[in-house]
Amino acid sequence: MINRRLSYIIKDQNPVLLPATEIVQNACKVMQERHVGSVLVVDEHQKLVGIFTGRDAIRLLAKNANAGQIALEKAMTREPVTISSEHKAIDALRAMSDGGFRHVPIVDRGRIWGVVSRADFKGIEIDRLDEEEALAERIR
Repeated sequence: MINRRLSYIIKDQNPVLLPATEIVQNACKVMQERHVGSVLVVDEHQKLVGIFTGRDAIRLLAKNANAGQIALEKAMTREPVTISSEHKAIDALRAMSDGGFRHVPIVDRGRIWGVVSRADFKGIEIDRLDEEEALAERIR
């Protein structure tokens, strides 16, 4: 299972897609109802323009008392790092580790297939990433 493809992990996934004009409060409600940690923000052509996560919500709440009424386009992380469904799980974990984030949208040729979070990965995949990072530290 160490070489699982992302297509296997996101199989049958129905990611939450919301327009950039949607307000943060509604995005947070949807995230809670669907038990997900992120919303993929799309334009009128269903192309990915950003991602909104729990971290974005916390950052926004800390700065603004009326955070719930702000549009996603002002609260989201723009142009998030994406990865293809043909990549392996370890590739997504590396991207998350390198970028310091916990969610990666899966996009192939402009089409959104899903999103993975660190919680989607097995212990053996996380162990492998830890081993790689430890080896890289020793080499430096």
